[in-house]
Amino acid sequence: MNLLCNEGVVKGQLDPNIYSNDRVLQSLLTVEDSFLPQATYFQNVQKEVQPCMRKIVATWMLEVCEVEECEEEVFPLAVNYLDRFLSLVQTKKSCLQLLAAACLFLASKLKSYRPISAKKLCLYTDNSITSQELLEWELVVLGKLKWNLAAVTPHDFIEHILLKLSLPKDRVTLIRKHAQTFIALCATDHSFAMYPPSMVAAGSIGAAVCGLQISCMESSVWGESVTELLAKITHIEVDCLKSCQEKIEQLLAHNLRESQQHKHPEGGANKKEVEPQSQSYTPTDVRDVNL
Repeated sequence: MNLLCNEGVVKGQLDPNIYSNDRVLQSLLTVEDSFLPQATYFQNVQKEVQPCMRKIVATWMLEVCEVEECEEEVFPLAVNYLDRFLSLVQTKKSCLQLLAAACLFLASKLKSYRPISAKKLCLYTDNSITSQELLEWELVVLGKLKWNLAAVTPHDFIEHILLKLSLPKDRVTLIRKHAQTFIALCATDHSFAMYPPSMVAAGSIGAAVCGLQISCMESSVWGESVTELLAKITHIEVDCLKSCQEKIEQLLAHNLRESQQHKHPEGGANKKEVEPQSQSYTPTDVRDVNL
């Protein structure tokens, strides 16, 4: 008798009662700061781990999530664990990818209907770690974070903000997708680690709306800019939000320039053909961290 279920997994629909309730948004705003790293740990805690290493390993984490088609919430949550741990524990650079893998392991268990297996995570490190090490570090991370894993991330604010912006209904999906991309981009840059999640979410939505040149219906009615509306919704000072949004736009422009340079390197006439990669392949070589 075949007991296997071959039907696809159906994701639950968003509950409009949650996102239309101002008390839920207020609760998120009240507790979000408690999930931020305790300090700018590169100066105060870490001796070996540098910002460039954090960027390399965060980019690797993002690529693993993309290959595994994880839910959008998994990556920023995993990076939140990474930053909080590094703000508490002095970590050797040789253990950084192992720590990142443990954070991904935990975040995917919490947010994904199909968590990334320990075996796959080991493969994505080119077997530089073992399953036993991963399980041991999972417990270490849990202990240092005091099992407080339900962190507030920028994704928790997206639907609340979009619902209150009164945007054209046919553009909401596109704005949401762009904002999610910007949030992931911010998570790879350590300078956003101490920003409140609500500010990153509002700045990302603002950058998406401005980039797509979409007018906000409520904004036109009240004579306010989109940034002013976002600031009002999230209780953030307008100047602070403008600064965050500009920083997101600068980060996007910088990454686009880097991407173009990788696509069209000098001397490109002699480029070799790229061989097909195995399932365990991710482009970022985290061995650079140990150099």
